[in-house]
Amino acid sequence: MKLQQLKYLLAIVDNGLNITAAAERLYTSQPGVSKQLKLLEEELGLQLFTRKGKSLGGITPAGQQVIARARVVMQEVDNIRSLASDYFHEEEGTLSIATTHTQARYVLPEVIKEFRSRYPKVSLELHQGTSEQIADMVSANEIDFAIATGSRDLFSDLLLVPSYHWDRKILVPKNHELTRLERKVTLDDLAEYPLVTYVFSFGGQSSLKLAFAEKGLDPDVVFTARDADVIKTYVRMGLGVGIVASMAEDCDDRKDLEAIEAEGLFPRSTTWIGFRRDAVLRRYMLDFIQLFAPHISTEQLECTRHARNQGDIDELFDETALPLRTGCSDDMTAAA
Repeated sequence: MKLQQLKYLLAIVDNGLNITAAAERLYTSQPGVSKQLKLLEEELGLQLFTRKGKSLGGITPAGQQVIARARVVMQEVDNIRSLASDYFHEEEGTLSIATTHTQARYVLPEVIKEFRSRYPKVSLELHQGTSEQIADMVSANEIDFAIATGSRDLFSDLLLVPSYHWDRKILVPKNHELTRLERKVTLDDLAEYPLVTYVFSFGGQSSLKLAFAEKGLDPDVVFTARDADVIKTYVRMGLGVGIVASMAEDCDDRKDLEAIEAEGLFPRSTTWIGFRRDAVLRRYMLDFIQLFAPHISTEQLECTRHARNQGDIDELFDETALPLRTGCSDDMTAAA
């Protein structure tokens, strides 16, 4: 027995036993309604209506009781939908997010500020870690959203929504030799200096290392850290040339550091926000996604809510031009 069959049954009754009128009200075909009524009667082993030729003549005693109970069932269905709608639009609850330091320090503050102004009664929990640590939190079912870059193989249990692109930047002290080159910095140039950059992922080949390897270069990485601010500290100490995510360039850094564009030297990276396939996304959760990734349209957001696999998500955003984050005074623009 299907809810659709009960819906058709009640529509027939409410339209004076006229199947054609019921079909028109339901925006479906008359044969389709007749077929579902027949299947329902066959499953129940009951005749719900008396017949006059091909028309319905009246309701049988058994039909009266089935119809009464069908009304109760469909009323409860409406109550459940109403309850779900109320829950969806409720403005109280919790939102737990796991992300990297770079996202938490340089991208999320403005997003969270706006989110808090809209939903002051929602409790926010922000956890920081490497991609592997975030994946562990996902496995333990401790978070609602994960925000990270790449590493899709670590998050096969999540649906990943592409949010923006970013390139790397080179940070050096003021008047460093690299700032005096009258051309674009190359990987060969960088290989001449000790480098300070992020901790490499344990889950696979680093795109930074791979870029050097493809040129037959072996970079001298003397220090790694998860925190871009730590990397900057050691660049200021003269330990080496820093390579960080473009978002990690802060305007205050320009007092004693210079940023050199590294677009094209390394593969462009894509940051995503992910949630579980079975997650119930409430209104405030969807709003957070759209605040974090404002390029998402209302239609895409609704489709994202009902997505069942990563293929659906990838197809949904296949032709969407993601914004490009560039760092200091970042005004996100669509990537070329």
